Amino acid sequence: MKKSQTIAALLILVLMGVLAQNLDTSTTNLPLFLITGLMLGYTLTRSRYGFAGGIRKIYFTGDGALTKALLLMFALSALGTAGIHFGAAQKGAVAAFKAAEGQMIIPGTGHVQIASLATIIGGIMFGVGMIFGGGCASGTLTDTGEGEIKALIVTFFFGIGGMLGIAHNNWWSESVFTKVGKTVYLPDVLGYIGSVVLTLALLGILYIITIKYEEKRKREGTFVKDEFAEWQKPIKGDGKFKLFSSTTYHNLFVARWPFMTGAFIMSILFVFIINSSGSSWGASGPYALWTMWLLDKIGIDSWTNPALVKTLETVRNGLLKDPVTVRNIGIIFGSSVSMLLAGKFRFNFHFNFKDVVFYAIGGVLMGYGARVARGCNVGALYSGICNFSLSGWVFLVAITLGGILGSTIYKKAFSK
Repeated sequence: MKKSQTIAALLILVLMGVLAQNLDTSTTNLPLFLITGLMLGYTLTRSRYGFAGGIRKIYFTGDGALTKALLLMFALSALGTAGIHFGAAQKGAVAAFKAAEGQMIIPGTGHVQIASLATIIGGIMFGVGMIFGGGCASGTLTDTGEGEIKALIVTFFFGIGGMLGIAHNNWWSESVFTKVGKTVYLPDVLGYIGSVVLTLALLGILYIITIKYEEKRKREGTFVKDEFAEWQKPIKGDGKFKLFSSTTYHNLFVARWPFMTGAFIMSILFVFIINSSGSSWGASGPYALWTMWLLDKIGIDSWTNPALVKTLETVRNGLLKDPVTVRNIGIIFGSSVSMLLAGKFRFNFHFNFKDVVFYAIGGVLMGYGARVARGCNVGALYSGICNFSLSGWVFLVAITLGGILGSTIYKKAFSK
């Protein structure tokens, strides 16, 4: 334990409390967004949990532990969401895309999007980008909180890609790539029980495929098990519990949580977000706002595209009035708190020019891909599938293909 880092963690929590007290609550419960962000960031870092790793780890090592945990998280989240959706539907609410003005909306169904060719194109772009960038939308936030300077590079270019996507949004919306598609809320077709059964069945099939792939890699001798670093392992001690001891502190705040623990906690937080906010979890939107804020501060503000002009107005209205920005800030600092309490926080500048090129390309691809597909690994994938949108499954296929393609290119580029 490093006392200075523990004190820094406690100081961050105090500052986050002060920020929560001073957030504008006239339209949205922003303090709640900040608090849930802190919990998300802490959980993601404490369990070394991430969406990009679900593809990257199994591709490079054959170890599907994280992939299986993600599938379990999806299953638990879908079960919790089904109850919320059904309860709202019983009261006369409908999915957001079908609601008339003033009509009750089923919480979370704002993430029920059109499943189209654009979903596939954007998903593939995002999948390649998250491999090049070393993390997805949520992963870039936690990397930032952990002191990875590369994440700042990815963040900036993620925003550039997002701005390009905003500028081209009308074109994509009117193009054949979006027109050839359909918005499908599975309960409208299968009912709630049928939707849950289908979702769990598909996740179960993917779970079995993951196990079979692990077995294949073991037979080939290319399986590398993901091992905890020594400092991340629990300390057994002498069998006598002492509340105020280094062993207790280590096990409470330092020892890494297993992926499955992360899955359980993340699913609880996911359901809590929908139940408390009426919306589902998204993460990619603020990246464009942050980059535009930075460009505006250095005098780059001569935008002619109407969508970018409107985005600039949102930026100048105050970033801390944007709920997703506030939650993303919480994720960053929640991640920092996790590393500081473990005494392992450090700034990492270890990268070269070739890395920077990949980070930049990855960021642009993620930002643009998220706009084209109308969401990222969180909004389009996680919130899509668990809010019973067909688009979530289409995005899953696309992001997986993109992740495999990106991993293949990355492997060849860095194996020389």
